[in-house]
Amino acid sequence: MALRPSSSSCCWRFHVFPSFHGPDVRVSFLSHLRKQFERNGIIMFNDQEIQRSQIIKPELTRAIQESRILIVVLSQSYASSSWCLNELVEILKCEETAGQIVMTIFYKVDPSDVRKQIGEFGEDFKKTCEGRTQTEIQSWTRALTHVANVEGEHSMNWVNEADMIEKIAKDVSDKLNATPSNDFDGMVGLEANLEKLKSLLHLEKDGAMIVGISGPAGIGKTTIARALYNQLSSNFPLRYFMENVRGIYRRIDCDQHGLKLHLQEQLLSKILNHDGMKIFHSDVVYERLQNQKVLIILDDVDHLEQLDALARDVSWFGHGSRIIVTTDDQELFKHHGIKNTYHVNLPSNEEALGIFSRYAFRQITPTSGFKDLAERVVELCCNLPLSLRVVGSSLRGKNEDEWDAVVHRLETNLDRDIERVLRVGYESLHENDQILFLYFAIFFNYKDSDHVKSMISSTHMDEKHGLNTLVNRSLIDISSKGKVVMHKLLQQVGRQVIHRQEPWKRQILMDAHEICDILEHGKGTRAVSGISFDTFETGEVFISASAFKRMPNLLYLSVHTRWHDQNDRVYIPEDMEFPPRLRLLHWDAYPSKSLPPKFYPEHLVELNMQESQLEKLWQGTPRLTNLKKMELMESWHLKELPDLSNATKLERLDLAWCQSLVEIPFSFSNLHKLKVLAMFACSNLQVLPSTMNLASLKVVNMAGCSRLRKFPDFSKNISSLKLSNTLVEEVPASIQHWTRLRFLDLSYNGKLKTINNVPEGVSHLNLSYSGIEKV
Repeated sequence: MALRPSSSSCCWRFHVFPSFHGPDVRVSFLSHLRKQFERNGIIMFNDQEIQRSQIIKPELTRAIQESRILIVVLSQSYASSSWCLNELVEILKCEETAGQIVMTIFYKVDPSDVRKQIGEFGEDFKKTCEGRTQTEIQSWTRALTHVANVEGEHSMNWVNEADMIEKIAKDVSDKLNATPSNDFDGMVGLEANLEKLKSLLHLEKDGAMIVGISGPAGIGKTTIARALYNQLSSNFPLRYFMENVRGIYRRIDCDQHGLKLHLQEQLLSKILNHDGMKIFHSDVVYERLQNQKVLIILDDVDHLEQLDALARDVSWFGHGSRIIVTTDDQELFKHHGIKNTYHVNLPSNEEALGIFSRYAFRQITPTSGFKDLAERVVELCCNLPLSLRVVGSSLRGKNEDEWDAVVHRLETNLDRDIERVLRVGYESLHENDQILFLYFAIFFNYKDSDHVKSMISSTHMDEKHGLNTLVNRSLIDISSKGKVVMHKLLQQVGRQVIHRQEPWKRQILMDAHEICDILEHGKGTRAVSGISFDTFETGEVFISASAFKRMPNLLYLSVHTRWHDQNDRVYIPEDMEFPPRLRLLHWDAYPSKSLPPKFYPEHLVELNMQESQLEKLWQGTPRLTNLKKMELMESWHLKELPDLSNATKLERLDLAWCQSLVEIPFSFSNLHKLKVLAMFACSNLQVLPSTMNLASLKVVNMAGCSRLRKFPDFSKNISSLKLSNTLVEEVPASIQHWTRLRFLDLSYNGKLKTINNVPEGVSHLNLSYSGIEKV
């Protein structure tokens, strides 16, 4: 039997469960309420797929138990349904036993009629009671009497129903916000920081505001910002937590104008749910968001250019907007003119001991006999939360001798900087987990956890155990979106570990000049399992045909190019061969027209060749049984795709801006695991397979495929389709069966004159600048 969440838990599957009589309100009031909830980020249970009967089915009971707020919409004919009455009895049971919140809406019915079961409402109730047992009737009567006494909204008191719905949504948001997420339960000192920040944000005021959070690396700025976002986000129709702004900035490293456009594209793509957005001037953020109430977190900013690109002026955003910026450098706020700032200070000794104890002992105070040792470790960690977390996790379950050894190591290192303290976490790992730590530091930070598991599977290590070990030791986190996150200080620890290794023992190579020498002269070793470098640091790179011959165990190859000036900086011979066990091949601006003739991709999990000179990938139909991600965006010269019939695990395919691509091969019909297809601005694409009914496909972006004439027949499970700026003339009737479609963009389609059968679940429909005259 499934356990119900406690009232203090955040593990609710739905925010709201509605109880209602369908014929009275489903297509009118309830549909408008659902749309308002969607705009406010409130998830409401949808019973469309459950067939109603005389009894409550188990899946409905589960939905009631797994919803934080239970809303009873009492309408004129509510009591005519035994289904509704049984549902109401179950709702009140949950209110009593699990502490769930019950709200009422009296829709065109007098509360006293419900309370006393009189009038037309009472007549319907009496008919429903005919032939029922006395026990049943009494439970229904008690339930109606109780719920009618719950304070709620009365439709008769409102002149404008839209205003009433907006008020209900606000009340629901307030109640949800009053329930803290347990993601942050037990975090010592967090609540005090949040209260001070919320006071600084002046949420009751309508004006837009930019607020800064500063403090040293590792002090918990991101944790505070995430907790704040968790509490506030449902009050904002548009919101986005933009993590690792510093990292994004370093990856693109182009001229200032290009930097601004790239950062703005990322911001707008996420906040407006428009993947692959391209913008061409720097005022677009202002144009798109000046009338919108937004919540934006810009996390880990370290350059003024980043702020100028993403939040140059508060006037860019609509009334009530809040922009929150975190940084290690408070000087940025002065230079930008941000006056509302909050500096996160180191915790007090008492708080630091509590933070450390949470990770070392799973409680807020030290275990008996360890208090003196714990206080000494806290002092050596300089009270820095990240250090307390990492060192505490490494000591969990250890005996007193092992504690003494760690304390001695920390005390005897004269250079007790933060990096050396954090290194304790790495050194406490088993050898296999140490190499896994280094893989995360160099290759996998901010990657999807399931994708990473595929990357490290079959590499002679237990990937599930290793992942859990790193999480339990607080060396990585798994975000709410399933991303693996390693703090930048821990990444630095990993880089320093590699730097200090003897060159011939290194499993990961990352010094660009050293790597170029190895690749030019074929001097690699069997120990090498990963290579990551940036050609921007090296000038011209000459790779020999035998470059990888002595590296048969190479698994991860990542070649970055921060500045691609269209001139080949890397020279590859035609007869070069990649190692046969590669799982990651990421090569920006790959300079050849095709991959080597002897290319064995059967172990490949990710192929990323953005901005390449490729015209084709490979000949034939190789085994692609492990391939999950394929990114070829901005490969302008790519003319054809290979046979992908064996790529049965492929989940993401990005072909944006592949402007020479004319057709999609029939083998696409075998991609049954494909979830995301990005073909933005494939301006010469004309031919699609006759059928692409792929059950897993959720997101498709074919905006800018300006020669495409036929509306693609995709999966009926699709949730987002962008098909703007094409020659499509007709939307097929089959679209009515796409019941999960929520976002449909058909703008700039001048030949499209009519649209019928739009699924009722669509919440965003863009028909601007199309030829449509009637919907």
